Amino acid sequence: MSKSPNTIRFDQPGHPPATITEHQGVRTLHLGTSWIQGAMRIAKPDHIELEYVQMMMMWMLFNDQPRHIVQLGLGSAALTKFCYRRFPQARVTAIELNPNVIAMCASQFALPSNDERLQVREMNALDFVLDPANRNTVDILQVDLYDEAARGPVLDTQEFYQGCFDVLREGGMVTTNVFGDDFTNYDKNLQMMELVFDAVVWLPEVHDANIVVIAFKNSPSLDFSVLYERAAQIKKIYNLPAKSWVNGLKDWMLDHQ
Repeated sequence: MSKSPNTIRFDQPGHPPATITEHQGVRTLHLGTSWIQGAMRIAKPDHIELEYVQMMMMWMLFNDQPRHIVQLGLGSAALTKFCYRRFPQARVTAIELNPNVIAMCASQFALPSNDERLQVREMNALDFVLDPANRNTVDILQVDLYDEAARGPVLDTQEFYQGCFDVLREGGMVTTNVFGDDFTNYDKNLQMMELVFDAVVWLPEVHDANIVVIAFKNSPSLDFSVLYERAAQIKKIYNLPAKSWVNGLKDWMLDHQ
């Protein structure tokens, strides 16, 4: 007799338990609370279901051939799976502290096993970005680090963001989700990023107060006609709403001139 998915629970001591719920064909990941830590449409396991998670891919407007993509915080593995499937030339690394999350993603969220291109590592994200061996090795860094309370990013210091900067190659980018129940979370994270990165841009808030920020190691030139062409290609090839990302970047530029 198989268990109902809703009763599956990974509960290794010392870490929040990983649990799931399902509603209308969408499976969601929880860390023992009602907060949604990620989602997957069961009929489309490699599709990115949540809008703010799709927005974490807006680096695609500036780089369509990354060699090494790193995800800090595995969540439901949506970004990790998408990058692994859709960028076959890239190595994909995911850093996740909670072994229960890794086990749940392998069991219920179609996370592939590690291979020569994919490495899911159980470790602290701060240790990864501060490791001198990782300096100048990453093209794209995607940061979505939340605990079971989801009050704000777990890592939000200048030391952490300096580490993010240091692991990037020239031309590298970070996308990060800045969510919290207090607007001081936004301000603190943006200030810390602006101290470190050449350029920091954020898009308008999407559902449930998630704001996605893109930070550039080297400030880009923004030619919006080129970006809209790239957005059309991203929509055609990957079915992601990239035009809305460009609109958001454009609005940000107008507001911050």
